[in-house]
Amino acid sequence: MTNTTLLDMLENNRSVDRAVTYLDGENSERRVSYADLYSRALGILHHLQSLGAQRGDKLIIFLNDNEQFMDGFWAAICGGIVPVPLAVGISDEHRHKLLRVARKLGKPFLYTDAKTLERLAALAAQVGETPLFEELKDRTFLVESLTDISKPGKLFRPAPGDLAFIQFSSGSTSEPKGVMLTHENLLANSNGAALVDKYNRDDVSLSWMPLTHDMGLIGFFIMQFNKHVHIHLMPTDLFVRRPLLWLQLASRKRATITCSPNFGYRHFLKVLGDRRLENVDLSSIRSIYNGAEPISVGLCNEFMQTLAYTGLKRHAMFPVYGMAEASLAVTFPKPGDDYTWIRVNRQKLKVGTPIELNPADSRDVVELMSVGKAVPSIDVRVTDASRAVLPEGQVGHILISGKSVTHGYFGDPEATALAIDAQGWLDTGDLGVFHEGNLYIAGRTKEIIFINGLNYYPYDLENIAQRAPGLDLNKVVAAGVAKPGSQGEELVIFVLHRSGMPEFLPIALRVSRLINEHAGLEVAHVIPVKRIPKTTSGKVQRHLLESAYIQGEFDAELKELQALRDAGGRDTQVSGSDLESRLQAICESALPGKRIDVADNLFEIGASSLKLIEIHENIDRDFPGLIDLTELFDHPTIAELAKHIVKKL
Repeated sequence: MTNTTLLDMLENNRSVDRAVTYLDGENSERRVSYADLYSRALGILHHLQSLGAQRGDKLIIFLNDNEQFMDGFWAAICGGIVPVPLAVGISDEHRHKLLRVARKLGKPFLYTDAKTLERLAALAAQVGETPLFEELKDRTFLVESLTDISKPGKLFRPAPGDLAFIQFSSGSTSEPKGVMLTHENLLANSNGAALVDKYNRDDVSLSWMPLTHDMGLIGFFIMQFNKHVHIHLMPTDLFVRRPLLWLQLASRKRATITCSPNFGYRHFLKVLGDRRLENVDLSSIRSIYNGAEPISVGLCNEFMQTLAYTGLKRHAMFPVYGMAEASLAVTFPKPGDDYTWIRVNRQKLKVGTPIELNPADSRDVVELMSVGKAVPSIDVRVTDASRAVLPEGQVGHILISGKSVTHGYFGDPEATALAIDAQGWLDTGDLGVFHEGNLYIAGRTKEIIFINGLNYYPYDLENIAQRAPGLDLNKVVAAGVAKPGSQGEELVIFVLHRSGMPEFLPIALRVSRLINEHAGLEVAHVIPVKRIPKTTSGKVQRHLLESAYIQGEFDAELKELQALRDAGGRDTQVSGSDLESRLQAICESALPGKRIDVADNLFEIGASSLKLIEIHENIDRDFPGLIDLTELFDHPTIAELAKHIVKKL
């Protein structure tokens, strides 16, 4: 039976003997059959409609729990209500993003839990958005109130061209852009991807990607559900805390398909270290998807070589290219083939320039991974600035069109017009080159920083940094820099400063803390510069600062700053408190190489959101249930946290 909408898919799958299994821990899981997924959705729809939600209304889904998320998503689909997934995160910036999205949507409904709503209220008061919050609160459904789902809601049957859901840009702290995806878009892309990698009911998928991310929701739920795969979903924060559990569960469940962006492979290998995974057999995996951020060839090689003893086949690595605007998949490699790459001259990756293979000077070498050919439902071309198609071997702008490509951004006709031309070709903002028929991603024209699988706009991070006293937007430049041989980008902040290093150190610490607190990102370095290079029209030339950093021009300043950090306040006598000592050991274990005093602010010394999750996990192991992860933001030093815990004991 042919599906033309997501509702068709949900209804037709009722008779399929498959399930979604929610993996909440090593020995904790819950299995929900395809049939139960449908009946639960109808029962929840009744409550949403009782709250006043109608066909065409928007429903923000703001939940960390995968099972609750999927129930709410399908309930909305059943009623013609448009789901709008948003990441909860652990920082205020994620909640602030929700308020901006709510304003953009008009009068949306909200599907969340009581604790998250409480924190949203606190943030709204802090940023002067209490009236907006109070309006939203009146249209909020709390999952804790869901006790009876026996009464079904009223189904609404959409047309293929109707809006299915809105995917807002991930990670960005700017005015977010909402990609509008129709039922037709999603099914065209899902069917096209399945024609290449041939998903079927003998497949078993496993994903830890968040369902607010297009790879998580579309790639590892909708695409798999469409082809009757047995789906396994693992919470993202569980992967962050225990990355080895990902492949241990893949072995136990005999997964055939799984995924990770670049940072996930790096995080896994870092935690694995020199150990071996005991009793793990990964021979069943046929495709391990690699996408969502620039792909590191060296990291792929290290990951596959390290795990070869588990039976993980080298050709299982599956580097792909995709984006929300395409309903996800743009290009796939040929299944069963070993992944391939080319070595090119990084200095020649300019629009209209032929690539230079295997440059003689190793300093000019950059490795580009093949991401294969366009999937059915997508057309891909590489063009010059006028959108004229370039021949194979020349670098250009990547444009896409086809049935699975979005018609635009919600409530943003200007952004839509800039991205999509009259013939329906969408400019991805990426640069690429075709070589021997395969696409290689060569860079990007849009200024985006890729960190931990998400994308951030530099000017958003600059807006956060300039809150430090004495700074403004003319003095701060954020950049994502990948050094030769590195396994991903690191976040570097350049600050205009003409005084000495002792005066700069407090500024650097404040900038690191602000970005950590508000965006949950670890800043690799805050670097003083005497001049910020700009074009004649005043546009910042980030690439010049990035090149200078890569070439070591700031090494002396970084060395002096590190010496000042080591000398300043590090000889303070550590409190004799057993609790402080235990917390200090936990923090230093999570942040190897850093000496942490009880008065040090964790955000100033580089505790990213990933590190905070690790620190909280270890604290919770010693003091179960005493503190919530977000309380680390309220008590960011060991001394403050110890006092806070003592009050709860």
